[in-house]
Amino acid sequence: MAGLIGKKIGMTSVFSVEGKNIPCTVIQAGPCVVTQVKSVETDGYVAVQLGYDDKKEKHTNKCELGHFKKAGTEPKRRLIEFKELEGEFKTGDIVGVDTINEEGWVDVQGVTKGKGFQGVVKRHGFAGVGDATHGQHNRLRAPGSVGASSYPSRVFPGMRMAGRDGNDNVTIQNLKVLKVIPESNLLIVKGSIPGCKGSYVIIYQ
Repeated sequence: MAGLIGKKIGMTSVFSVEGKNIPCTVIQAGPCVVTQVKSVETDGYVAVQLGYDDKKEKHTNKCELGHFKKAGTEPKRRLIEFKELEGEFKTGDIVGVDTINEEGWVDVQGVTKGKGFQGVVKRHGFAGVGDATHGQHNRLRAPGSVGASSYPSRVFPGMRMAGRDGNDNVTIQNLKVLKVIPESNLLIVKGSIPGCKGSYVIIYQ
């Protein structure tokens, strides 16, 4: 399978055979249900739609209820399409973490933690003013000049300034799979992934 939908459980560490302490992230990957199989004849392209994480019917509108009943499954919170396919699938099939190669590598996509409105030091890594000399008292973390005066008499687009930070869609590539635990639907990858605990992630193999 090209990928799975999962949920970030948290971070921990494991020891390698050589005795090294390896930081890793635990992901609950699946089980996902095939809710729709798209083809060129009916939809104009080929894809498989997966659903993950049950939700109550009272929180589901009628259009979604009909879609899930047609697939023969409970309403799901997340629906993601995967276009690169390996194997044949039909609606109602269960796709689990056992489809991921334990010796392979994965890409994980998620939404980073939102930081709100932040200054240039935290948002862009500006150094600020090193020494508070020459009588200054409140300009240690200021951005400084943003452009020339009489010419060009404007601020160029893309200038790094203060603003909203975080809450971005980020993909971390080439994460090594350390362990796959099919009986618990757990995937352990080396390193960190975007998002907070309990946030949804998409795993691409």
